[in-house]
Amino acid sequence: MSTATPTPYVVDGDCGGTPPSRSASTIIAARTLHVLTIHGYSDTLKSNVDPSQHLLLSSPFSAGGHTWCIRYYPIGCTEESKDFISIYLVLQDTVTDVVSAQVTFSLLDQQRNPVPSHTLTTPLLKFSLQGTLPEALGYNSFIRRDDLERSGHLKDDCFAIGVHVVVTKEAVPSSITVPPSDMHLHYGDLLSSEERYATDVEFLVGGETFTAHRLVLAARSPVFMVELFGPMKEGTTVNKIHIFDMEAQVFRALLKFIYTDMLPEMDQEDETAMAQHLLVAADKYGLHRLKMICVEILSNHIDAYSVATILVLAEKHYCYGLKEACFEFLNSSAILSAIVNTSDFQYLIQSCPDVLEDISFNIVARQLERAIFLSENQEGQINSVEIRINSAARGKESVGATTDGGVRGHAENRQVAREQGTLLIND
Repeated sequence: MSTATPTPYVVDGDCGGTPPSRSASTIIAARTLHVLTIHGYSDTLKSNVDPSQHLLLSSPFSAGGHTWCIRYYPIGCTEESKDFISIYLVLQDTVTDVVSAQVTFSLLDQQRNPVPSHTLTTPLLKFSLQGTLPEALGYNSFIRRDDLERSGHLKDDCFAIGVHVVVTKEAVPSSITVPPSDMHLHYGDLLSSEERYATDVEFLVGGETFTAHRLVLAARSPVFMVELFGPMKEGTTVNKIHIFDMEAQVFRALLKFIYTDMLPEMDQEDETAMAQHLLVAADKYGLHRLKMICVEILSNHIDAYSVATILVLAEKHYCYGLKEACFEFLNSSAILSAIVNTSDFQYLIQSCPDVLEDISFNIVARQLERAIFLSENQEGQINSVEIRINSAARGKESVGATTDGGVRGHAENRQVAREQGTLLIND
């Protein structure tokens, strides 16, 4: 029996508080189960010395490359724990390394299975033989002696405690850096290389010939899949495919996106113009991501010069978010007044007549809200700015609103619009 007492890390209660969280770089180095068997339990209780000096030391054992032992205090290790059994895991290494470990102490039944009601697990703890870190980890009050003696797990004056030790270590950061994907560069080289490796389809666009790879196009576009591998493929195997509704530079940008998932670098003015053309191409060939990229670009570049054109594109290619962005821009009376008689706006009326009704509905709804606000807060009349629209392409179907400060319902305003052929913007 040894009389040396370790510097303990005492854990009392069910689990000793909240264990510190483990770092994502912590890895399990070793798990070891050591069974401490106490023979002659009653004899271990006989002592006239201070409880902290009355202890039993187990045989050394190895776990995680370190040497450990168990210190067993049959009558507790303090005055407060004199009715309990105290137990500790102790580091016995002669090295100065800091070790991280966690230990579970379990009273074992006669089949050597842990008894859940008498199983306690410590937090993960760093300890060492050097410095201020503790060198032992355990419980002052592991189990009351009278509980043990009544439990039935003490048989023939003998019982066992399972000691499950988990030793951890910090993972060494890897010095290897995985580079980002460069697949798009390889596919881009496949497209731009002068050798044009294994190209098997040709396109004639705007007087220029483009070569490409059927499999790449078909993998990216469901439309190309049908054209190049469906019933229509016969005409594409020997002849150039003519594309008449697209400019050469737009088709070149389309191919770059298909091969690299990126657009060519452009200045802002060229980017806006290209986005309009690519939106049409993306819709034609079923390239949803490209379509959404174009929608985002155009949504950020709506102005008085482009709104009518962008609204036509949004209407024809079912870009509802882009359409709403245009309506939001047109909510300003000053802006609508500035563009309503332009050729672009007239083209909008002629090519997308339903859009005019949508615009009028939004404008009238906004003015009705404002009329209600003014009538409630100012009790005054609403001034009107009248803007007439050349609506020859639509007969008398146009936009209208009340000029007398009153408020009509949406259906009534639409009827007035059709009868008057006039757009009234209230300011």
